[in-house]
Order: sequence, then structure tokens, then C-alpha cells
Amino acid sequence: MAQRTTEIIVGLFIIAGCAALLVLALQVSGLTPKSPGETYTVYARFNDAGGLTPRGKVSMAGVTVGSIREIVLDKDTFQAVVAMEINATVDTIPTDSSAIIRTSGLLGEQYIDISVGADEASMKQGDAFYSTQSAMNLERMISNFASGR
Repeated sequence: MAQRTTEIIVGLFIIAGCAALLVLALQVSGLTPKSPGETYTVYARFNDAGGLTPRGKVSMAGVTVGSIREIVLDKDTFQAVVAMEINATVDTIPTDSSAIIRTSGLLGEQYIDISVGADEASMKQGDAFYSTQSAMNLERMISNFASGR
């Protein structure tokens, strides 16, 4: 009887450990079931999208305010067009704000940081950022430095 109880406890512990690993894997991959909530879409054009990926974060002042929906190439201008879904609660982004690609840490993932402008008009569904700053390419900077350019 005592051995059976021990086996049941060990089995429950293994099941709980597997469930914890599954939850952790879902959180790390960004596939957690979130309530979609109300969002609106804004766009930004970059000469170099760097390592941006769909479902990447969009932040203002260090606070996540949305996510990247998709990244496509504009075949006319050869620029990367990034569609961002912004939470509807953040509805006062000035129209003269800038979208800047930043990196979390030295080798971390890249995300879009919105640098707030001063215009009184706010961005709405389908608007695009006028000012953008592309990703900093570390390899290109090192190569330019090494070659003396």
C-alpha cells in the first residue's frame, strides 16, 4: 500500500512538471492564449528591418503597447513595411512620433520603440509613421570600422 501511494505521488509530480514545462514553452514562444482585445493597425517603412519578427513587441517609454503583425517588402520602394497592432487603450500617439528599431541588450531580440512626438493630432487606424530609424547593423559597423570607411 505504501509503495502504491509513493508511485501515485511520483506520477502526479511528473505530470505537474510536464505541465509546468508546457506552460513555460508556450510563454517563451509567444503562443500564450491572450485575449485579443481591441487594437488598431499602424504602419512604418524601414530601409532595413534587421531582425524584426512577427509577434515582436512594440513599446513606448519601455512599456509594451502592441505587437508586430507582419513584415512585407514594398516592391516599388524596396522598403520593409511593418504592420503594428497597437492596443486601443493607447489612442493618443502623436502623428509626428518616430518608430525606431532597437535591440534588447547587446545580442537580444529586436523590437520597435515609439519615440513620442509633440503633435496634438493622434494616429488612427491605417496611419503610417513619417519618421523611422532602421536597425543598427553591428556587422556592417565593424566592417566599416575595420576597413577605415
